[in-house]
Formats: sequence, structure tokens, C-alpha cells
Amino acid sequence: MSGDNQRVDAPHSPYAVPPVPPVPPVPARSLVRRLASPGLTLAAAGLAFAYVGTVDPNEPGHYPVCPLFRVTGILCPGCGGLRSAHAFAHGDLITALGANALAVAGYFVFAGFMILWLVRAGRGGPTPSFTLRRPYWWAVGVLALVFTVVRNLPFGAALAP
Repeated sequence: MSGDNQRVDAPHSPYAVPPVPPVPPVPARSLVRRLASPGLTLAAAGLAFAYVGTVDPNEPGHYPVCPLFRVTGILCPGCGGLRSAHAFAHGDLITALGANALAVAGYFVFAGFMILWLVRAGRGGPTPSFTLRRPYWWAVGVLALVFTVVRNLPFGAALAP
């Protein structure tokens, strides 16, 4: 077959690929739709803080006791987190740090992420992703482990709730 015959025979081949129609452009989402996900996430976090700020975790019977603390008497990295959130919701940063400093650091990381997400959504940018490489996750895990060990030792009593 010559080159001319190949062009003529190509459409009749059972293996010919049909042409792909052009993809229509994706319409831009409205500002309300772009802000819906970060806004609802922020509203849910705000409602959770409002609830913990209203229902005092320092009074027994409102929240369950940490199972690890109940069984072993060891404070986990999250112990004191509700008391910390209660103090943080009332604007008492010193008491919040005393109840659980790791949780307070998490509140600020969450706030920073939410600000970034809201700004990007408002400008029509991509949703930020919270991806860390493996060494950073190891560092976070080691930090939580050290925090847990130190707060359970006598010299680390300032970190205990």
C-alpha cells in the first residue's frame, strides 16, 4: 500500500479512533459556592467551640473521662483539650496553655489553615492541601510523644491539666 491508499483506507479500519469532541469550558463558580465549604467548616468549628465554651468541662458529668487516663492514670496528648478549648473560647490563653499547650498550638494551626482556605476560595484559587512529607509527620509524632512523656513526669507537672 502506498501512502495515498493508507489515508483512504484508515477511516474504514476497525481500529480507527473517532475524533474527540472539544471539551466545553468549565463555568466559574460563584463566590457563594466557592466560600461554602470553608464557611461551613468554620461555622462547625465555631459551634463546637461555642458548645465547649458554654458547657464547662471542669464540672464533672458533662463529658466522658479519657479512657487511657481512667484505666492507667497516664495523661495522653489530648488530655485537658476540652478544658483548654473552654478557656480559649473565653479568651483565657494562659489557662488554655496550662490545660493543654499542644491543643492551643493546634487551634492556631487550624486558624491559619482556615484563613488561607478562605482567602484562596475568595480569589477563586485552589483548595489548600495539608500534606506533609514523611520527616515532618515523624517530627509531629515525636513532639506529641515527648509532650506526653514530659507531662507525666514530676518535673513536667506544669504541662499537666
